[in-house]
Amino acid sequence: MTDHSALRTSYSALSAEYVDAFGSIEHTHPADRSLVAAWAGGLIGTVLDAGCGPGQWSRFLARQGCDVQGVDLVPEFVDHARSTYPELTFDVGDFSDIDVETGSLGGILAWYTTIHHEPEELPGVLAEFARVLRPGGGLLVGFFESEHVEAFEHRVIRAYRWPTDALSELIRAAGFVIVETHSRKEFDARPHGAIVARRIESR
Repeated sequence: MTDHSALRTSYSALSAEYVDAFGSIEHTHPADRSLVAAWAGGLIGTVLDAGCGPGQWSRFLARQGCDVQGVDLVPEFVDHARSTYPELTFDVGDFSDIDVETGSLGGILAWYTTIHHEPEELPGVLAEFARVLRPGGGLLVGFFESEHVEAFEHRVIRAYRWPTDALSELIRAAGFVIVETHSRKEFDARPHGAIVARRIESR
């Protein structure tokens, strides 16, 4: 089981360093910004930035015209997001148990926010995403890509890499149609993957 207390404590301890390193949208890859912007343009309804961190992607989504809400397990990140982007809504919470009505969201951005979940727990997280999304709602997942499901020692706490096909299959099983997948390998960075999916109309 994922130790959420340890996850929160580990990120809290490094929150200031994390904000300095990753808390600006300018620190993100241009291809990722293009992908998120294109995805956001097709959404209808409120978008949840699940694991919003310092809030940079929430603000980016808002600038694309989305009604966005951010949620994160780490209080320091939420405090930073609230003070930096006071026009947006941020809450401390666990996105594996989302406090919204079934079928009420238009989209969920899960950008590198499921990487710390144990593989056997991911189906439950994805099922929760499916529960809260309206039929036809959008999901965009960013993750570390690999040929096999494998743990590695992340800077903060243990994380997992996933093959795109294996993660796509879990997303399908949760009630989604895969729209497109993306991969990127660069010399100075871990391999990156992204999956765009749509909530099916009925189960």
